[in-house]
Amino acid sequence: MGHAEDEITPFLKARRAALDAAALGLPDGIARRRVRGLRREEVAQLAGISVDYYTRIEQGRAPAISDAVLDAVARALHLTSAEHTYLRNITAPGRRAGRGTCEGSGPRPEVRPQIRELLDAMGDVVPAFVYGPGMDLLAWNRLAGRLSFDFDALTGADLNFAQLIFLRPEARVLYPEWENVAEGIVAILRSEAGQHVGRARVREVICDLREASEEFRRFWGEQTVLDPDIGTKHIRHPEVGDLMVTFESFPLPTDPGQRLCTYTAPNGSATEERLRMLADRVGAGVA
Repeated sequence: MGHAEDEITPFLKARRAALDAAALGLPDGIARRRVRGLRREEVAQLAGISVDYYTRIEQGRAPAISDAVLDAVARALHLTSAEHTYLRNITAPGRRAGRGTCEGSGPRPEVRPQIRELLDAMGDVVPAFVYGPGMDLLAWNRLAGRLSFDFDALTGADLNFAQLIFLRPEARVLYPEWENVAEGIVAILRSEAGQHVGRARVREVICDLREASEEFRRFWGEQTVLDPDIGTKHIRHPEVGDLMVTFESFPLPTDPGQRLCTYTAPNGSATEERLRMLADRVGAGVA
């Protein structure tokens, strides 16, 4: 990750390319479109700014872009809330200074004792864990530790959910919809990359995965941004079978960069029964 234009240019180009000009009522013009999506001049027109100004924005050469202009560009490109926030982050003036590196980012953040107590209190009912910048796994309860990967058997260097998904062959067995999970991980990492908290660690994880995984590089090039709030996952557990779980991710306000993630299932569902079976096995020391 380098200068601001290294983030802004591919993101805005990808968002332009993702739009259907015909669906937006835009004509081909005198020259037929050679590439899909909107032209720069069309984005500028929709945003109500000059073509030259939009070009400088897309090339990372526009200093101190106002909120009003960023909002107009976001509307023109039909950005989601997460994408809009990411655009604000990567165009902030503070991003322009210096060049990012892939060097180490220091020790992992500490999880507060009160949060560990909360995890333990849910340990027989709700799988829950805390992850930090770059999706480092920081703490978990005993049920979460056996939900997919065996967290307790991993060393500190391996306790990163993004790296587990991309670099462990068993991930494709544990997650039958592996591509969806992997795409979501990349989109979350891009969202985190736009933030200030923990950015060095996020950059380090991204650099490592870009070097180690061709699939990560492919997903990264799609420029997708996602907030890690809520979703569903299909997990094929080797002991209790298929689990269809809902996950919720909550930022911990007093612990910047840390999020609490929980997994639940509807009352009376097969997954709820299987989670209960898993809890019994974990409690008995079987799983």
